[in-house]
Formats: sequence, structure tokens, C-alpha cells
Amino acid sequence: MLQVKPRKDISAGIDVLGLGAVAVDDLFFLNEFPQPDSKVRVVSSERQAGGLTGTALVAAARLGRSAAYAGTLGEDDLSRFITNGLESEGIRTEWVVRRAGARPYRSAIIVDMKTKSRTILSCADGVVGADDTLPEESLILSSRVLFVDHSGLRGMLRAARIARSAGIAVVGDFEHRHPAPFDELFALTDHLVLPIEFARLLTGAGDGRRAAEALWDETRAAVVVTMGAEGCWYVSAEHPGDARHQPAFRVEVVDTTGCGDVFHGAYAACLSRGLGIGDRVRVASAAAAIKATRPGGQKGIPSAAEVDEFLNRPILS
Repeated sequence: MLQVKPRKDISAGIDVLGLGAVAVDDLFFLNEFPQPDSKVRVVSSERQAGGLTGTALVAAARLGRSAAYAGTLGEDDLSRFITNGLESEGIRTEWVVRRAGARPYRSAIIVDMKTKSRTILSCADGVVGADDTLPEESLILSSRVLFVDHSGLRGMLRAARIARSAGIAVVGDFEHRHPAPFDELFALTDHLVLPIEFARLLTGAGDGRRAAEALWDETRAAVVVTMGAEGCWYVSAEHPGDARHQPAFRVEVVDTTGCGDVFHGAYAACLSRGLGIGDRVRVASAAAAIKATRPGGQKGIPSAAEVDEFLNRPILS
């Protein structure tokens, strides 16, 4: 059974529209990662919302942009947990497609408090992501940025085709290669923001600069290769063929959960404002750095005021 209740009031437009991965994350904080066949006491635990698209939308919303989620969920408690959380951030959910048995991703995240690292155990049973035929084309055309990931590839491809044909920016968050039609979706993504591990796998390049250069072509607006503590390399239509480096901000790391997704969401937020590539990656780097100083994924996402203060320049006002 499929249900969707679109609201027609989209005349003001939506800055960032997402259709993909949302997750319910149960975080377990340990003094150190457990050894095989061991019993370890959990220092603390909590439940948060997460997912590539979900976290990116929250980051965009906290940076003051309007956002909407129009992926597929069910009527179960986990789906309601996701929509309630998005709505509490001011993210519109009236275009969510409701399908019996559909659910968000579920993850158990083990945070090693000693090494400041995390291990994610993810379950995808019931996950649909983007619907094949929804949302309506008018909603996609009302957005300034379409945010895509791997969840529901046929629906993602449909939405990306509509967006690109109308000159709407498509920002992609991809971590792995997937079956068809992934390659076509990848080609339609004109703002490609990839982690260094995947960029190396795709290009065979030995470092971020060469990977960014190899992924760049004239059909894209920007390619950004993120490298955590080593910052990011990027190439854009503003300076074609000229790879540039954004150093990482030095912070005391508490938990890296969601940092990459926060980078993507902040980048999309800045793109919807019309900021140039240098400011986009600088703000995104700052937002991800601030998040790394706080536990959890979405809970630790900074506001626009916090990012402005961190950068000491009011480019987000």
C-alpha cells in the first residue's frame, strides 16, 4: 500500500531536497573496542537519527536553509522516530512516501573513546529510499539543490534527470560503487563529494589531489575529495583543472560519526546560497570539524552562528 500526502504550498521553493538514506542509530560508547569473545561494559548509550541524506538535511537546516525529505518510510515506530526528528529541525516531511513494511536503516555504532574512532553495524531490511515515481516533478523543480545517495537508485536517477534538465544542482554522497543504474546517476551528479577511499578505488590515484583531478570533467560543476584530518582537495568550474587544497581545522576529536554527512549537508547549504567553491568547502570543513568535537551524528551538528564564530567571519549571515 502506497500513501503520499503532498502539500501544494511550495511557491517559496526548497533549498535542499533529499530522497535517500535515513537511519536510526543506537550509539554505544566504550572505553576501548572489544576483543573477540569478550564482555565489555558500555559507558553510555543513546539513540539518534542518522543516515547520509538525513544528516545532510539536518546540517543544511541548522545552517539556516529550508530543507525537505521525500523518501520512502513506513508507519512503524522507527519511521516515526525519523520524521519526528526531521520535523523538530524544521525539515518538511509532508512529501514522504508511505509504504507498508518500509523502514529506515538501523545501525549499532560502537564508539571507541580511547582511539576516538567508531564502528558501524548497519541493517538495511525494509529500506526503500527514493521511490521510483515520486515525489512529483513539481517538487523537484522547486528545489535549489537535489541531494542524492545510493538508497533507491532508480528513483534517484529519475530525480537527477529532472533536476539536471532544469539546471538544478545535484550533490552526491557516495561511499561505494553499486549496480546499475549507479553509473548513470554518478555521471549526472554535477557536485561530486567523495571520501578519499572511494575516490582512490575509482581512479587508482595515490592521493587526493590526483583523485580530484581524475574525477573532474567539463560536465561537472565541482569535485571534492575529502580526507578527514588531511583536509580536502577540490576542482571546480570556477578554476577548471586547477586542484586546490582546503586544510582541515585542528580540533580535539570526540566522535567522528556523521562528519562526512555533515560536510555534504553544509556544502549543499552553501551551494543553495550561491557561495563560491572556496567558501563552500571552507564552511563544510568547519561544520564537520565542530561536529567531530561532539558525540553522536546529528546531535553534534553546529548552527550557522557556531560556524560563523568558529571561522570568525560572517559569511553565513
